[in-house]
Amino acid sequence: MSELSAGQQHYLNQQLRHRRIVSVSRIFILLSFLFLWEFTANVGIIDSFIFSSPSKIALCFWSMVLDRSIFLHIGVTLYETLISFMLVTAVSLCMAVTLWFSPKLSEILDPYLVVLNSLPKSALAPLLIVWLGATRTTIIVAGMSVAIFGSILNLYSSFTTVDPEKIKLIYTLHGSRFHALTKVVIPSSVSAIISTMKVNIGLCLVGVIIGEFLAARNGLGYLIIYASQTFKLDWLLMSIVLLCIMAMVLYSLISLLEKLYQKRF
Repeated sequence: MSELSAGQQHYLNQQLRHRRIVSVSRIFILLSFLFLWEFTANVGIIDSFIFSSPSKIALCFWSMVLDRSIFLHIGVTLYETLISFMLVTAVSLCMAVTLWFSPKLSEILDPYLVVLNSLPKSALAPLLIVWLGATRTTIIVAGMSVAIFGSILNLYSSFTTVDPEKIKLIYTLHGSRFHALTKVVIPSSVSAIISTMKVNIGLCLVGVIIGEFLAARNGLGYLIIYASQTFKLDWLLMSIVLLCIMAMVLYSLISLLEKLYQKRF
């Protein structure tokens, strides 16, 4: 393997230094925020009962780790989010493929999909409880409702913007519409599918929390509502922090999948 030139080495060093600066800056901002929060709560600048503090949140989390109750709430929310996400991904892919196969059907359904995607999904949650009851199914459906219509529209738009010359080539070689889908449309849309998945994982988590606000007996959404009603604000803020971490981890897993795909292809 040939040695790098001075210019190449200088460029790589610049990129490495840039990544280090970004990482250090992110950590510094986070630590500064936590320090200011803790300091202002301890000296009374802010009301520690209302705003809590990082140390109180950490102690609250540790106490719930010791009695293992926090694992139940995290596990329930994670399970409901993953089920919602997988169903949204499967259903939206099937619907987008169906619409691509039938342009007439897509023209008919387009205004309905747009309206349903624009509808505030929190307005549907009480209706879902009436229809399905206060069950886990309701929460999963609520999680799906936030992401599914936008996902269908995004995937269908990606399918319709694939290079038409490649599709013409398939037809020229006497291929069918199914061949065009499997040989051109789907492979060309993998990046768009993964990008949609990255958006959907966060939207499903939002929808699940909305559902847990109204229909749950456990989960982080239930914990937030219970803590707000009983003024256990340490629990409330701890739940919000855990949701942030969960969202970050789930997004990172989809990003890792994207990087693995890019390396392979």
